[in-house]
Amino acid sequence: MVRIDGSKGEGGGQVLRTALALSLVTGTPFTITNIRAGRKKPGLLRQHLTGVKAAEAVGAAEVSGAELGSRELTFRPRALAAGNYHFSVGTAGSATLVFQTVLPALLMAQGPSTLMLEGGTHNPAAPPFDFLQKAFLPLVRRMGPSVEATLERPGFFPAGGGKFRVDVKPAPLKPLSLMERGRVLRREVKAVVAAIPFDVAKRELDTVAGALKWRPDEFRTEELKRSPGPGNVLMAEVESEHVTELFTAFGERGKRAEEVGGEVVHEVKRYLDAEVPVGEHLCDQLLLLLALAKGGSFRTLPLDGHAETQLETMAHFLDVKVQVREVEREVREVEVRG
Repeated sequence: MVRIDGSKGEGGGQVLRTALALSLVTGTPFTITNIRAGRKKPGLLRQHLTGVKAAEAVGAAEVSGAELGSRELTFRPRALAAGNYHFSVGTAGSATLVFQTVLPALLMAQGPSTLMLEGGTHNPAAPPFDFLQKAFLPLVRRMGPSVEATLERPGFFPAGGGKFRVDVKPAPLKPLSLMERGRVLRREVKAVVAAIPFDVAKRELDTVAGALKWRPDEFRTEELKRSPGPGNVLMAEVESEHVTELFTAFGERGKRAEEVGGEVVHEVKRYLDAEVPVGEHLCDQLLLLLALAKGGSFRTLPLDGHAETQLETMAHFLDVKVQVREVEREVREVEVRG
């Protein structure tokens, strides 16, 4: 039985999600205490509980402590099973984080699976659906498995109501080397608004255009007519020869459009200036994939709290060595060996 202190590292839901994913893959039971101790509302929220329930279904697991607000959980997987699964958060909590919890296990299953997930698809502090579709899943496919995601309807905080489908065809994960970004092939900045003034999108794009000096045809707006609730997301996509990265910021009540635009500008400039292929948020997801493949390497920005937490949690379940080397002040080279 692995014992994990959830207050370590970034002190949020990352520890729990990674522990659930690797417990399913390895068949190793675990107990976690101090769940989300570093957050304003510690313990399991609806999206974390849905992730636990999803892992329970995929692994036919025995679980204790799976209740809203619970700060301690014991999880014992019994049999990993492919299949057709439907998981609903029931709030605007992130459905994409629920997906990331069970995907590693379904990549290792003995047959194809279909996931239908409902909840938030475009949430602050979580990867939006577009990041999964354009940045993360293409790398999964390059490593062997086939994973296709389709957005049926977006769901913004606080209304939620989003829905997407994922089709998974497992295959052995192959090591991946991603040391160069290559030539930039395409750039796009898109401001999406739903049930809020269209002027917000224009001001966001004007802010980004003024700072990045990209071509006018690389900026566009999208107004959603049938969203379950109001919402706004600004996304900058950089498609290069060897990788695509996506940077996002979300509009919120009381937050100026210029501030949203400034957040995206900062992330894009930092990424492009460092000339690395892997951005900050893609790093921790890629770490897990390479650990499961028992090999690989990539260049990225300095590791953030999520990536450091990923390394600590992986060490409980997997016998892999991860070396992080500083190449320049803003460049790190990561190597994973089985």
